[in-house]
Amino acid sequence: MTQKLDKPRIYVGMGTCGMAAGAVNVHDAVVSHLKEKNIDADIIQTACVGMCFAEPMIDIHVPGKARIVYQKVKADEVGKLIDGQLSGAPNAKKAIAQWEGDEPAWDGIPAWKELDLNKKQNRFILHNSGVIDPESLEEYEASGGYTALKQIMLGTGRPDGKPMTPAEVIKFVEDSKLRGRGGGGFDTGWKWSECAKYNNVEKFVLCNADEGDPGAFMDRALLEGDPHSVIEGMIICGYAIGGTFGYIYCRAEYPLAVKRLNIAMEQCRKAGYLGQNILGTGYSLDLLVKEGAGAFVCGESTALQYSIEGKRGMPRPRPPQSVEAGLWDMPTILNNVETFSNVPRIFQVGLEKYLSFGTAKSGGTKIFALSGAVKNAGLVEVPIGTTLREVIYDIGGGIPKKKEFKSVAIGGPSGGCLPAAMLDYPIDFETLIEAGAMMGSGSMVVCDETTCMVELSRFFMEFCADESCGKCTPCRIGNTVLLDILTRITKGQGRMEDLDLLQEYGDYIMSMSLCGLGKSSPAPALSAVRFYREDFVSHIVDKICPTASCVELRKYVIKMEACTGCGACIQPCPTGAIMGQRKEIVYLNKDLCILCGVCYDKCNFNAIL
Repeated sequence: MTQKLDKPRIYVGMGTCGMAAGAVNVHDAVVSHLKEKNIDADIIQTACVGMCFAEPMIDIHVPGKARIVYQKVKADEVGKLIDGQLSGAPNAKKAIAQWEGDEPAWDGIPAWKELDLNKKQNRFILHNSGVIDPESLEEYEASGGYTALKQIMLGTGRPDGKPMTPAEVIKFVEDSKLRGRGGGGFDTGWKWSECAKYNNVEKFVLCNADEGDPGAFMDRALLEGDPHSVIEGMIICGYAIGGTFGYIYCRAEYPLAVKRLNIAMEQCRKAGYLGQNILGTGYSLDLLVKEGAGAFVCGESTALQYSIEGKRGMPRPRPPQSVEAGLWDMPTILNNVETFSNVPRIFQVGLEKYLSFGTAKSGGTKIFALSGAVKNAGLVEVPIGTTLREVIYDIGGGIPKKKEFKSVAIGGPSGGCLPAAMLDYPIDFETLIEAGAMMGSGSMVVCDETTCMVELSRFFMEFCADESCGKCTPCRIGNTVLLDILTRITKGQGRMEDLDLLQEYGDYIMSMSLCGLGKSSPAPALSAVRFYREDFVSHIVDKICPTASCVELRKYVIKMEACTGCGACIQPCPTGAIMGQRKEIVYLNKDLCILCGVCYDKCNFNAIL
């Protein structure tokens, strides 16, 4: 993770999360300070290192010493951080860690692997993200990039010096037990082998970078931080199946990812990795970025293919499967961003090392987007089989503000909501499905005790109903019916029989819908009813939302015995309904209260119900 330098280098985290946190101003401050002090140093715009909670971040690397990572950097701090490290006195209070390498470490600053949130992670796929310049082919190659492609197509580094045949490549991927990271968990090698059976026809390689789940940003971070790894994986796939052309279907809401993909592909063409006669082997393949218009259903394989063809993005019945008749009715392989990024890494490290982490049925790691009520929000990469507790507490730092864990919504609107009793469940494809959820693409939204599971279910169902393409009746009508039921319950108009209807209609929708959107859309609501039935009963029978999240059921009361007189609720109240002064027990004037919930949010002592 370090490299020999002849002058200082300053990396600024310019991924989407970093820029949203103020990295543009930090970058400008770096440029200004170097110019003002006439310091000869390189400035590198890198991507997200996974610690989104610590953005904006900069790394400073001076020749002869380890590279240091600084967190939550403000523009007016940049000069002191640079000058301090150049003079040999880095700001240890602002530094998070230093990257491991051959260079001497700095006293008082821990190594990256020593951070609590990194001890149980394995940066197998994210090893370059936030570390190298994503717009530099040379830096990707220096980190081991395209060695897998050369090993396969030229025999470089192999004991016999011979290129691998397409069949050998597929067998290697099969032996790795790599399963698709896009949600379904299909065996990647098996999929490739099925597509390879069709000879003397045009074949396509597609990368699904549509990523529409609420709370999901794994693919975006990979594309922004390590676009060449995805491209290399696609080229290897194309060689293995006899692919002739490929598309990366990326949502238009990811402009930085699209930009860096296009830069990387042009670099590959000039270097001979893409285009005609790749590496002089006679094999040809080129790629193109296709921007999606934001339809969630286009994450489904056949809808995605229709969209590329210029048609309306709607699923079609299967069979035939895409490996037989996909894009333009030709054999097609579709994998997602993370799956393709795994491929070159597996060839780089070898099967033995790759299979040393993961489970008996699923090799490797999985990247999760950890967000919600958790201290260390960001990207987490762990071996498959790691428990939910390890991810949320050991890596995520647990629940902030001394709140209690309530649920984790895993897999987005197609997943499920799991309770505290399942925190020690391993995260793998089979276990999550048995628990009533699914791994999905990898979003993981943590909920604390202030979350209303009825409202959360309604939110997910509203998303699915809005995103339904409308082609099949179970999804088009069924999701709307479930949404109506959940909406009534949040308004205090529900009936106990609604809980049975949710299950009955949900089963119909999941069994009869055409595509994966409908087949999984009721899952969050059904898992919520299963594990948090008391929340639903409270709304239906008592007409009370226990967390005061549902506006039409709010009935705020200040518990006099719990009020500490801190005054945190007085000033924020927009109508002056909180009566009293600081250091006094306050009370609520219900005639002035508009049920906005500001006082509830501000209270740190659970004195407001």
